[in-house]
Amino acid sequence: MKTALLVIDVQVGIIDYPAYDTVRILTNINGLLNSARAAKIPVIYVRHGGEKGDPLETNTAGWQIDQRIAPIAGEPIVDKRSCSSFYETPLQSILSESGISRLIVTGCQTEFCIDTACRHATTLGYDVTLVGDGHTTIDNDLLKAAQIIAHHNQLLNGFNSGRNSVAVKPANQIVFSLEL
Repeated sequence: MKTALLVIDVQVGIIDYPAYDTVRILTNINGLLNSARAAKIPVIYVRHGGEKGDPLETNTAGWQIDQRIAPIAGEPIVDKRSCSSFYETPLQSILSESGISRLIVTGCQTEFCIDTACRHATTLGYDVTLVGDGHTTIDNDLLKAAQIIAHHNQLLNGFNSGRNSVAVKPANQIVFSLEL
């Protein structure tokens, strides 16, 4: 089962909002990036483009991927305009061309783009591991970010769409092995 690390929407406009617990989240993502790269696991970034005035407005400072987890040469950035990393993007083609069947998912915003990516990926035939301490969000009028994250970790763990499912694991339990 060939794996890719998917880093979703870790952009200045969310991280600096500020999103919840960003120091720990960025540290965990960096650890995953280092391990994936060392094992020659593909790393794919997804970047959300917002409309004028949005914190993620395309081609503004907020739209940029946070430099603390920036891609290196050769790592693709998939631009999207909706919560789904797959909708009207080349992501599925990139994964298919590389023979990927398993995704490790990390990034921002838990209840929107992370949730949607995990669920959509299973319907497309991918097994998903959500890094339980590798995604974040922002407080809303009803819930604190920590509650949203905990709720989605519980809700998504074991979610399936037939043959493919989501498992939630902490970053320190994610092991990348060399794939040739």
